[in-house]
Amino acid sequence: MSKPYDFDLIVIGGGSGGFAAARGAANGGLRVALIEGAQEMGGLCILRGCMPTKALLHAAEILHSPANGKIWGIDFPKPTVNFEVVMKRKDALISEFASFRQHQLANSKFKLIRAFAKFSDPHSIELSTGGSLSAAHFVISTGSSVGPVPFPELEKIGYMTSDDVMKLQKLPGSLIVLGGGAVALELAQFFARFGVKVTIIQRSEHVLRDFDADSAKALEASLRDEGIEVLTGTHLLHFEKSGESKRVTLRHEDAVRVVEAEEIFHGLGRIPNTESLHLAAAGVEADHGRIITNEFMQTSTPHIYACGDCTSPHEIVHIAIQQAEVAVAHVLKPEMHKKMDYRLLMNVVFTDPQVASAGLTEKQAGDLRIPYLSASYPFNDHGKSMIMNVKHGAVKLLADPKTGEIIGGSVVGPSGGELIHEITAAMAKRMTVGELAAMPHYHPTLAEIWTYPAEELADQIKT
Repeated sequence: MSKPYDFDLIVIGGGSGGFAAARGAANGGLRVALIEGAQEMGGLCILRGCMPTKALLHAAEILHSPANGKIWGIDFPKPTVNFEVVMKRKDALISEFASFRQHQLANSKFKLIRAFAKFSDPHSIELSTGGSLSAAHFVISTGSSVGPVPFPELEKIGYMTSDDVMKLQKLPGSLIVLGGGAVALELAQFFARFGVKVTIIQRSEHVLRDFDADSAKALEASLRDEGIEVLTGTHLLHFEKSGESKRVTLRHEDAVRVVEAEEIFHGLGRIPNTESLHLAAAGVEADHGRIITNEFMQTSTPHIYACGDCTSPHEIVHIAIQQAEVAVAHVLKPEMHKKMDYRLLMNVVFTDPQVASAGLTEKQAGDLRIPYLSASYPFNDHGKSMIMNVKHGAVKLLADPKTGEIIGGSVVGPSGGELIHEITAAMAKRMTVGELAAMPHYHPTLAEIWTYPAEELADQIKT
C-alpha cells in the first residue's frame, strides 16, 4: 500500500463485522484504524441482541420446564420468579462478553479511535471529536437500530422495543406484540413464560415470512398451545390509550376487533445506521439507507466496502463476519476473487420449538425456478422426540431431482438450531441424500430423524 493517506484502511463501526475487518486487515499487514463512537463498545449482538436475548430465553426455558412434569408423573411446586435476579444474571453475562470484546478492540494491531465519523470526500472522514483522517480503503460496518414505527398514534401512546426489554425492571401484566419476525416471537414467548398475557399481531398470513408456511404453522400451533394468542392476516386500524391500558383496533378475518393490553411491543424491524455517514460525499449509493454492495462487498465507490446490518439483507452475525472477511480479502489480494456465497445461508429462530433453515427453502426454490424434490418427517412420530413429548414440528430436506445433492433443509423442533448444522455440513461437502441416509446416526438421538427424509428422497432419485 502507498502511504499518502493516514491509514491503508479505516473501519467505521466496532461490532462483530467491524472487528473482524479491522483484525483481518491488520493481520494482513495494513495500517488500520477502527472508529467507534458508541458509548458502549461491543456491537448489537453482544450488548442488545443475540447474547442478552438468549440469556433471557434460557431463563424462560428453565421456568417453563416444570410445567411439563406431570406428564412424567413428577409434580413440581409452582416456581417463584425473582425478575431482578433474572435481569442481573443477564447483565453479568453481557458485561463479561462486552469486557472481553473491549479488551480485544483496545489491544489489537489496529488503532482504536473513539469518535463518530462522516465522509467529507471518497478518501476522507471527519471525526465528531474534531479533525479528519484519510485512508486508501474503508469498510463501513455501522450496524442497525430499531426502526421507527409507521403509526403516529402508536408513537403518541408509547411502546417498548427490544432495547427497552434489555433494561426492563418490572414485567407488564399483558402485552401486545406487533410483528412476527424472530425477535418479536422470541420475546413474545419469553414474556408469556414469565406469566404475561401475550397477543401477537402479524400482518401476513403467517409468522416468519422468510420460512416456508409449514414451518410457520408448526410454530404458531406450539405458541397457541402455550396460551399465546396469535392473530395473522391482520390490518392495523387504530391505536389509543384507555386509562392504564393501550388498545389496538384491527381487522381480522373480515371483522373489526379491539385488543387491549398494558403495554405494546414494537417488533416491526430494524433500519441501517447510515444516515449520519454522509454517504453522498463519498459517492456511496444506498437504497432506503441500506448500502448497496456487490459480491466482493464493494460499494458504488470501489475502494469503500460495507458489511453487516448496514448492507446485508441477512442481519446475522456470522454473515457479517464472512462479509468482512471477503471485503478484506479483496483489499489485500483482489486477484483471488473471493466472493460472498450465500449457498449455505442459515437462519435460526430461538423460540421453543426452535425454527431453522439452511440453504434453500421451498419458497425460495420456487421463486428462483430451481427444480427440487422435498421430503419431510414429523417429530411426533420419531422415537427420541416422542420420549421428549414433542408434539409439533418436522424436518424437511430439498434435493436436486437429478443428482440428489442436498440443496436445502429446515427444522421446527427441539434443538433445531443445533440440528440444522448437520445439513449445513452436508451441503458444504455437496453430499447427496443417499450419502446422508447412509451416514451412521446413533440411536436414539434427535439427529437420526434426518435419515428418514433422506431415505425417502434417495429412493426416488436412486442416488
